[in-house]
Amino acid sequence: MKLLLIAVIVLLIRTGILSARHGCYKKQMNHLLQQLELTLEDETNILFTSSVNIDRTQEVIHTLNRLMEQNRHINEKLRRENRSYRESITSISHDIRTPLTSAKGYMQMLCSKNVPPQKQQDYAKIVLQRLHTLSDMLDQLFFYTRIEAGEIPLTIEKINVGNLFAETLSLFYTDFESKNCEPAIRITQTPCQIQADRQALIRIMENLIKNALVHGTGDYRFSLLRRNSYAVIRAENRTDSIEASDMDYIFDRFYTSDISRTRKTTGLGLAIIKELTQQMGGTVAAALERSVFSIEIQFPLFRTDPSGQSD
Repeated sequence: MKLLLIAVIVLLIRTGILSARHGCYKKQMNHLLQQLELTLEDETNILFTSSVNIDRTQEVIHTLNRLMEQNRHINEKLRRENRSYRESITSISHDIRTPLTSAKGYMQMLCSKNVPPQKQQDYAKIVLQRLHTLSDMLDQLFFYTRIEAGEIPLTIEKINVGNLFAETLSLFYTDFESKNCEPAIRITQTPCQIQADRQALIRIMENLIKNALVHGTGDYRFSLLRRNSYAVIRAENRTDSIEASDMDYIFDRFYTSDISRTRKTTGLGLAIIKELTQQMGGTVAAALERSVFSIEIQFPLFRTDPSGQSD
């Protein structure tokens, strides 16, 4: 009889313990459900907490909080990207609309019956200039889109940078002539060979020169030097449109230091330089000192002799 009584007492105690644990679990579940509902109704930074501390509830809550933190970081990144995307669309729409509106205006004047022949020629030239600007903008936009999508295959080969840089600079002779200036050019006589994609390297050089023409006000200097084990392409010029506050964003896509965006640029030229340079194992950096803006691009030299001489 005593054994039966002891067994009943033990059973009642165990039942009480289980009932108490069940109550704690139920309380914790209700607490978590309330927090989850609050999180779903209103985005909050409040983390999950525990109303009781039994078994592995703390591990569950810790895991939920980690998921919350990860989700919060993902949402913040998406918000930044969406904001950047909207700003980019606004900027590129403005950039494209400007030359179109100008060309449209001059075309309307060309259609007027009272325009003298000389004026017609002048208007036609302006229309062509605006269309050329628009074509260049669209080319930069589509090219950058293809870079981001990984659709630009690079054919790496050995290239003499000196010859290619001299050839590319010569293509812009009339552009500098129209600005009534002659750039200072220094290209090392020591052969500089690197491994790169020829067309991508030409694009980098062209964008480098175009950026100087758009933002520069004088003292244009272009150089190619050997520095230790690197070929260094450098462009510098005086500027009145780039400030120290721009330097942290100078290589960002669609970024332009011209707030009114009147300089006929998409802000993609330097972003393309950075993307292509890095894809080919090089580095790029920009600096601003006493109104002199400079960009320096470095590529590892391809050479058989280990002399590593510098200019």
